[in-house]
Amino acid sequence: MTAPLMACARAPEATGAPAPQSQSASATAAAPLVAGLPDFTRLVEQVGPAVVNIEAKIGPRQASRAHGGMPDQEQMPEIFRRFFGPDFPGMPGMPGPGGPGGPQGRSVGSGFLISDDGYILTNHHVVDGAESITVRLSDRRELSAKLVGGDPTYDVALLKVEGKGLPVLHQGKSAALKPGQWVVAIGSPLGLEQSVTAGIVSAVGRTARDTGQQYVPFIQTDVAINRGNSGGPLLNTSGEVVGINSQILSNSGGYMGVSFAIPIDLAMSAVEQIKTSGKVSRGMLGVVIEPIDAGEARALGLANSNGALVNSVEPGSAAERGGIEIGDVIVSVNGRAVATSADLPPMVGMLPPGTKAKVGVIRDGKPRELAVTLGALPGEAAVAANGPQGRGPAPASASTVAALGLRVAELDEPARARLGLEAGKGVAIVGVEGAEARERLAPGMAILQVGRTPVGSVAALERELRGARPGDAVMLLVRAPNGANQFVALTVDAGD
Repeated sequence: MTAPLMACARAPEATGAPAPQSQSASATAAAPLVAGLPDFTRLVEQVGPAVVNIEAKIGPRQASRAHGGMPDQEQMPEIFRRFFGPDFPGMPGMPGPGGPGGPQGRSVGSGFLISDDGYILTNHHVVDGAESITVRLSDRRELSAKLVGGDPTYDVALLKVEGKGLPVLHQGKSAALKPGQWVVAIGSPLGLEQSVTAGIVSAVGRTARDTGQQYVPFIQTDVAINRGNSGGPLLNTSGEVVGINSQILSNSGGYMGVSFAIPIDLAMSAVEQIKTSGKVSRGMLGVVIEPIDAGEARALGLANSNGALVNSVEPGSAAERGGIEIGDVIVSVNGRAVATSADLPPMVGMLPPGTKAKVGVIRDGKPRELAVTLGALPGEAAVAANGPQGRGPAPASASTVAALGLRVAELDEPARARLGLEAGKGVAIVGVEGAEARERLAPGMAILQVGRTPVGSVAALERELRGARPGDAVMLLVRAPNGANQFVALTVDAGD
């Protein structure tokens, strides 16, 4: 007979006294928030037939661009570059097998049918540069596919095979996803077709630092994704596709617990544009924005650090025509809250050019709503080039703004020209002595505004700072040597 579970526990000694009563109120176990684990067998049986394997033959000149689904160890720096930007450690000069004359000529990935007449959705990087594309269905049929169109920014491609009555996946709502929800991936990792993996949504709205993919609010999951999963569906527990598995974060080239998917809402928006015009167009507001930290929020009189701070408005842009100004904090687009600066590009990019949008801003501590007609994003994202870093000799008439830990001077004409400033604009930073200022500023930069007020001389700067008291936060708009503007909040020191 099996011994009782508590048989090894020491019994109380017989003393004649009644046994102590259990503490019912404090010892009652809380009701579990999660009961049991899901069984995905019915889901896989229903949706599996709509998932396909894709093989693309890449021409010699394009072979270096193929990722073969998820990359191998030598190719992994490309994934770091795409998600974390070109400044990620170890990126420059990394060797790989895909250089000129390299052996690659084949890209393998996954995809899924979105219509019964043969339209298939996959990743752009799976079929980029393909000379021919072969699709293998779950019933082992092989069909030749035509590339209808693709978009490298969203990393989405639309294929077409000839067929009728084909199984399809139904679209879910990626916007409704929340961290902690179960999701399932089906694809061909490492060439193993119709492989199923499951996990949870780790986070939503992850935005790449690479300017090429700032318009994609990635879904982060812990679903096992490997080479060959690229382009396959990410599904909710209802069997609806909510994303396209696209990238992983890995030191080895294999799965390490961090995977990224493109939201299906975004992908299907691209599909409709590809079908009608053969390309994807994104709306553009025409502002340069930055996140808001606690110090800047205090200086701007904000209740919190939500929103995107405008530090530059492009002349002639939709933002300028709509009345958006430098120093505005964008907090909503068409009623959708902008929690961080990274939220804004995807919100605007998903709207087609010509859309009339309502942009909520906070200006001088007061909310207001502006009507903006979006422009068109240029075909290639504009990237600020790093200009000359030489600063030349410091102007002679240096003045100390000790309360902010800065030394400033009048801008001479050569310095103003290097910074791309018009005559009468800006004050040169020639020394940074305060600990807080050293974290954000450096000699060679120029102060353009105090709050919303432009300054073009040392006297004007000191005049704007005159009313600041020790402990106050002061907002400065500065320009870096590469031409980029940025707001910086500094605390006024008590001084000597």
